[in-house]
Amino acid sequence: MSQPPDDTTPAGTGPPDRQTLRLLDRHLTADALVAETTFDPDSYEPRLLQALLDAERYPDSVTSARLDIRWFTTGDFSVHYAEAHDDGGRWECRWDRHPNAHNARVHFHEPPSATDVSDLELQSCHPLDVYSTILTAVEQRVATLWETASESSSS
Repeated sequence: MSQPPDDTTPAGTGPPDRQTLRLLDRHLTADALVAETTFDPDSYEPRLLQALLDAERYPDSVTSARLDIRWFTTGDFSVHYAEAHDDGGRWECRWDRHPNAHNARVHFHEPPSATDVSDLELQSCHPLDVYSTILTAVEQRVATLWETASESSSS
């Protein structure tokens, strides 16, 4: 699977919010969908929280899946979801909140390539609300993958 998006920070996002990254880590490690979490560069000075998702929860065609989370003291964030498939393909999307010239401050990079961008409305930008929104979307994605795999095997 490819590396997370580069560590370039959009202007105005501020420094990493280590407390929020650690909070999200505690929630992710308790989630059954998550196999393991790691901090980059380490847990003392985290800039990136990476959650490797349990490949056993996906159909065989998905070889790996992960979330890359960046959170900043300004409340800005970037959460990138990426899947790798056995045919070499990728499926990815990203939820962002940061100053930019292309869309609203809160926006979504659409799957399957995360290239197309649309404005996004969130009820709340509190880290746990964003976490809940994203994990729900990932669970829906996993369910869709299983439905597709089931349809393919029955035809």
